Amino acid sequence: MSELPVLIYDGDCGFCTRSVRLAERLPVRMHIQAWQEADLAAMRTTADRARHEVLWVATSGRVFGGAAAVAELLKACRVPWPVLGWGMSAPVLRMLADRAYRWVAANRFRLPGATPACQLPPDERPGHSDRC
Repeated sequence: MSELPVLIYDGDCGFCTRSVRLAERLPVRMHIQAWQEADLAAMRTTADRARHEVLWVATSGRVFGGAAAVAELLKACRVPWPVLGWGMSAPVLRMLADRAYRWVAANRFRLPGATPACQLPPDERPGHSDRC
């Protein structure tokens, strides 16, 4: 597996791209890659899954999706972010985080910064330059 975890997102979604741009500012070492350019089979996941949710591929090879992926990303950060990640993983909050994530995912094309046809060129996608 990779030396660093990998955040996989929808590179054709403006809202997703803006969200990943925020994640780039977090104090964590990771690779960021649009699913359209990723070797998903090597990461033990599928295009169908990547189309529907953000993915976090841990260095162990375990794949987390949706709110769990966000929680794992936060857990991998420096303090104080892991506290929020662990909180999102607690049973009751995990259920709420999953619901909130599903709502955002279902409405992402209606949210600020998103357009139905926001095909970004690869060199404008987050993670294009290898920062780690």
